[in-house]
Amino acid sequence: MEVRDPVHGSIPIEDQEIPLLENQFFQRLRRIKQLGFSEYVFPGATHTRYLHSIGVMHVSSLVFNSLFKENLFNSEYIRLKETLRLGCLLHDIGHAPLSHATESVMPTLGELKLPDFFVMNQPRRQASHEDYTIKTIMDSSLTDDFKLISAKFGVTPQAVSEIITGKCKDPGYYTIKGINYFPFLHQLVSSEMDCDRMDYLLRDSYFCGVSYGKFDLDWTIDNLKAPVEDGKAYLGISERAISTFDDFLLSRFHMFMMVYFHYRAVCLEQMLMRYVNSAPGEYLIPASIEEYLEHDDPYLLKVLRQSENLWAKKIVNNEIPQKIFETFGDEGLSELKALEGFLEDNEIDFIKCSSQGRLSKYYADDIQHTQYPMKVVRESLLEQKDISVRPIQDATNLFNRYSSTHAVNRIHLDFDDLSKEHQNKIKEICHLS
Repeated sequence: MEVRDPVHGSIPIEDQEIPLLENQFFQRLRRIKQLGFSEYVFPGATHTRYLHSIGVMHVSSLVFNSLFKENLFNSEYIRLKETLRLGCLLHDIGHAPLSHATESVMPTLGELKLPDFFVMNQPRRQASHEDYTIKTIMDSSLTDDFKLISAKFGVTPQAVSEIITGKCKDPGYYTIKGINYFPFLHQLVSSEMDCDRMDYLLRDSYFCGVSYGKFDLDWTIDNLKAPVEDGKAYLGISERAISTFDDFLLSRFHMFMMVYFHYRAVCLEQMLMRYVNSAPGEYLIPASIEEYLEHDDPYLLKVLRQSENLWAKKIVNNEIPQKIFETFGDEGLSELKALEGFLEDNEIDFIKCSSQGRLSKYYADDIQHTQYPMKVVRESLLEQKDISVRPIQDATNLFNRYSSTHAVNRIHLDFDDLSKEHQNKIKEICHLS
C-alpha cells in the first residue's frame, strides 16, 4: 500500500500496518486539524493530523535507513525500526480537538485508568493528550490491531508507548550488541530535532502558503548520527552540519513567530480556554477511551455553535478582542506591567498572550535538563570513527539568543467599549497619546 503525500511524495505502508491506519482511532485524526485555529488566518491550513502522522512515520524510516543502511535486513534492527515507525505514526493519536486548551477538561490519570507504569504514582494529575495516546495504544480497540505487527516484527504496544513517553521498562528490548538504542529512538519521536518537527515544518509551510519553515530535509538526514556514550546511543549531528541545525532552529522560530503565534489564532485559543472555564460541564472530555472517539474538531465546534456562552459565540463568529499592545523582547515591558496593573485595578477584562513557555525548547536551561540531550559528533577524516561527542548547546548559541530577546507579549481587550477616561489612560500608559 502507498499513500500519496503532497510533501513527501509516495509513502509506502507495510501490509501489517494497514489495520492500525484503518482503525477508527487513527481515522479520527482525519477530523483533527494540524493547526487548529490557524485556518482562520491561513485558509489553506486545513491539513490534518492524519496525514502529518503518516509523514512523521515516513521521515523516521528515512532517518533509520540512512543511519543503519548496513543492517536493514537484520531482524533486531528491523524490530527497532518498526517500533520507531509506529511510535511516530501514533504519537498524536490521543490529541484533543482544536487545541491544547481543551486538555483542561480532561479527567485525572486515575479516571483514565492507565497502566501503572505510565501513571508514575500521579493518579490525581490531570491527563494530557499524551496520556490519551498511551491509553489508546495500550488499552483500547486499537490495541488488538497490533497482532500482525507483533507476529512479524516482534513489536509490542508497550515498547511503542515507551519511546513516545521516554520511560523505559525493559532496556533489553532496545539493546543490540551491547548498545541500548532507547534514547536514540525516543529522541526521534520527541527532541530538539525529531521526526515530528521535520515533518510539520515542511507540511505547515506548504499548506499555509509560506516559506518560513522550509529546510533541506535530505541534507539534514545525511548528517544525522547515532553516537554511543556509556553503552547508550543518542541522536546526534555531524559537526560540519551545525549550520544546518541552526537553519532548522531558525525555520522553526520563524514559523512560530509568523504562523504558530499569529495573534488571531493564539487569541482564539485563549478564548477557548475562557469558554471551558466559564461554562463548566458544558464540554467535558470523557475518561472512557472508546467514547473519546467522537471527540474531534466537528464535535467541539457543534458544542460551541449550540452554546449560549459569550466566548463560544465569539469563537464561532471569529470575533477576537482588539489587540491594543504588543512587546518584543525587553522593549515595552515596563509599559506592559503598568498596563496590566491598571486593567486589573479597574476590573477591566483583558486577554494576555505570551510566547514565554511556547518557545521553551529554545531555552538553554531546558535543553541542559533534557533527559536525553542531542549530541554533536566530530568525525575522523581518515577513519570511520568518532573523535569527540558533545552536547548540542555547546556548539550553537541560538538557544540563548532566542530565549528572551525575541519574546512577545500581547494584550487584547474590547477597547471601544471602555469609557473615554479609561481609553485615554490606556493610551497614556502605552505612549499612544
